[in-house]
Amino acid sequence: KDALSKFWASYKTVSGEHDDDMLERCNENMDIVLIFAGLFSAVNTAFIIAMQPNPIDTTNLLLIQLTQITLNGSSATQPTIICPSIGYSSSKSWMQGLAYASLAFSLLAAYGAVMGKQW
Repeated sequence: KDALSKFWASYKTVSGEHDDDMLERCNENMDIVLIFAGLFSAVNTAFIIAMQPNPIDTTNLLLIQLTQITLNGSSATQPTIICPSIGYSSSKSWMQGLAYASLAFSLLAAYGAVMGKQW
């Protein structure tokens, strides 16, 4: 064999080892990304759920109003109930927006890792 064919044979061996090592490292890194994205998404979802308004308060206010209408009759003037503000403050809206954005990016990273593992 000539020198050129020996060079390409050794190059193929070394490059194959390097490629296998790189693929193994990338596969391990994608596993780590999947685990982190799953844990982060679970915790972030718990925070998003905790930031939602309590529907029990609205239900209780409506039940109080219903019982007052029943006791006073339908012809009586409607009682005024001081309702808590339904809108969100600016800081709470920003916090929810950031929480939803971080959840979306986390799920996008997990999707990318799954697609990388499949490829």
